[in-house]
Amino acid sequence: MGDEQGGQWLEQPDTAEIELVKVLHALGDPVRLALLKVYADGEQYSCAPGALGLDHLHKSTVSHHMRILREAGVTSTRVVGRSRYVRLRRDDLDARFPGLLDALIAALPA
Repeated sequence: MGDEQGGQWLEQPDTAEIELVKVLHALGDPVRLALLKVYADGEQYSCAPGALGLDHLHKSTVSHHMRILREAGVTSTRVVGRSRYVRLRRDDLDARFPGLLDALIAALPA
């Protein structure tokens, strides 16, 4: 499916299908928690490791982490040409698990 910004959204679970155990598993990795902190501002980010503060990781490793977050329902990914843009599914997660993201984000180191 396309949208007004162009591109295609990659497959992700519907809001009602997001499972707590999958969200917690996805966020149980230090790199993915760091990505949560980046995405917490609600903006959309390129998947480029440098744009995410992950210069120390190979691009395929970053892609792996992105896939896990998307398949768990934590993020949405939009593809435009060869570029991918990711954003946190804040509204969906707040509707499904009220307070979860606030608690996780508050617990992250500054």
